[in-house]
Amino acid sequence: MDPKERKSLIEALLFVSGEPITLSALKEVLDIPEPDIKRCMDELISEYKDRDRGLLILEIAQGFQMVTNPLYAKILRKFTNAATSNKLSMPALETLAIVAYKQPLIKAEIEQIRGVNSDGVIKSLLDKRLIKIIGQKEAPGKPLLYGTTKEFLQYFGLRDLTELPTLKELTREEAA
Repeated sequence: MDPKERKSLIEALLFVSGEPITLSALKEVLDIPEPDIKRCMDELISEYKDRDRGLLILEIAQGFQMVTNPLYAKILRKFTNAATSNKLSMPALETLAIVAYKQPLIKAEIEQIRGVNSDGVIKSLLDKRLIKIIGQKEAPGKPLLYGTTKEFLQYFGLRDLTELPTLKELTREEAA
């Protein structure tokens, strides 16, 4: 298979997937060495970025995904009428930030930081699959431990948790 055909096939797989695809998953399907797939992927990412069009290929959640260009989010939201279904409330964002930065943690720790009961917000974030139960704490009553999910990374367009802004970066942005 020539390089052009490889790129076209990878592009087609990204298009139909709708989810991030890992290099190892592509290797399994295409039977091509990972370094060759990575090279094709890097070229595709660059080509899509240079074209300045409606679609992009991004590295998200330890994989690669074809996504719409964020420049057109407002119009796309209007078109799909999804403005309210994807929005997170302020309590949900607050709780999600606590889980993202302090994970793993239990509900009581979330509530201690927030200062309010968080049952409903936690249930909502679990339903949206932005957080998940990742175990139980070795403490009386064995409370559930919460952490973020792959869907959390996708929702915020992050490769991994190391891409979360630091407290210093957040305070700098507020001051500006």
